[in-house]
Amino acid sequence: MTSHSFLSDAVNRVAPSATIAVTTKAAELKAAGENVIGLGAGEPDFDTPDHIKAAAIQAINEGKTKYTPADGLPALKEAICAKFKRDNDLTYTPAQVHVAPGGKPVIYNALVSTLNEGDEVIVPAPYWVSYPEMVKLCGGTPIVVSCGPNAKYKLTPEALEAAITPRTKWLVLNSPSNPTGAAYTRDELKALGAVLMRHPQVWVLTDDMYEHLVYDGFEYATIAQVEPGLYDRTLTMNGVSKAYAMTGWRIGFAAGPEALIKTMRKVISQTTSNPSSISQYAAIAALNGDHSFLAERNEVFRQRRDMVVAELNKADGLTCGTPEGAFYVYPSCAGAIGKTAPSGKLIETDTDFASELLEQEKVAVVMGEAFGLSPAFRVSYATSTEALEDAMARIQHFCASLT
Repeated sequence: MTSHSFLSDAVNRVAPSATIAVTTKAAELKAAGENVIGLGAGEPDFDTPDHIKAAAIQAINEGKTKYTPADGLPALKEAICAKFKRDNDLTYTPAQVHVAPGGKPVIYNALVSTLNEGDEVIVPAPYWVSYPEMVKLCGGTPIVVSCGPNAKYKLTPEALEAAITPRTKWLVLNSPSNPTGAAYTRDELKALGAVLMRHPQVWVLTDDMYEHLVYDGFEYATIAQVEPGLYDRTLTMNGVSKAYAMTGWRIGFAAGPEALIKTMRKVISQTTSNPSSISQYAAIAALNGDHSFLAERNEVFRQRRDMVVAELNKADGLTCGTPEGAFYVYPSCAGAIGKTAPSGKLIETDTDFASELLEQEKVAVVMGEAFGLSPAFRVSYATSTEALEDAMARIQHFCASLT
């Protein structure tokens, strides 16, 4: 028996996370003494705010270190309901809330609860690398819809209509987007909602993890808020990772129809069980506490975004738009395709571009192929301004070296 035949068909359908692979490779090179600048990780460089850390310490000191209900503490579910009402004008009860150890388990629990073999899930591209892989892992079929720069990397009503079939079960929306930073306006969501109202078999999984990271006065909205007719078939997912700089705390949450949440609760009870009790108490403090730090941090992110976009557009062969949110940009490297690197390597794909950039200039980015739309690459500007300035100079030098 070979190792491949020992593995399940489901796991053999799935590719490893490209973003984690790039981050790991950059860490390995750093450990070997290389001066690597990693622009691959989707992780704020800010620290978790002190009042959130203090709540976790208090929970430890009070002995709140035992098992909790499988999908979250009642007090955390109450805080999540309050968050959805405060921020999104959406009314949920605690019975409609699911808490898991991170956003990924929330999405997986929803998909594994609902997908049968052959069910289709519409995934606009560029997409977060895990969406199509989780669909495949759960037995479904990802239907990737290309949403290029001409569409500002957003799904149009016409493209959505064309992608829907009788087998369509879910549409995945991510706004602001990982990897592009593109965010849907209220009008754009309303137009997508009009299409979905004509297809009652299609549910919506909206990933709002970057909700609080928007710039230039952009007014954030989520689809169930804009189209109330979709409330009963929308799972609104969020978490504390990005806005509160709590990536390692591993708390994701979602709210939706009670029957779906009940099924997701059954899944988590037989898999991970509850998220860390300490992290849950910290998340309560995050959601219920002071949010004034967000504006200051967002201004830093905006300044970094503007600098990165300007510098990337100075590089030969690159073009980069200005996104509405998150902490990513997604420059096209179409102008570099067909050129030759100093190593003699022909740049045929964005994977070649990213690989040669890492080898020659020690800058780690994630190739567009991982996100389903090429030729491009993702830059995370969730790192220090000094590191970003150095990285932009290295990218410009690399692009100028291509012949």
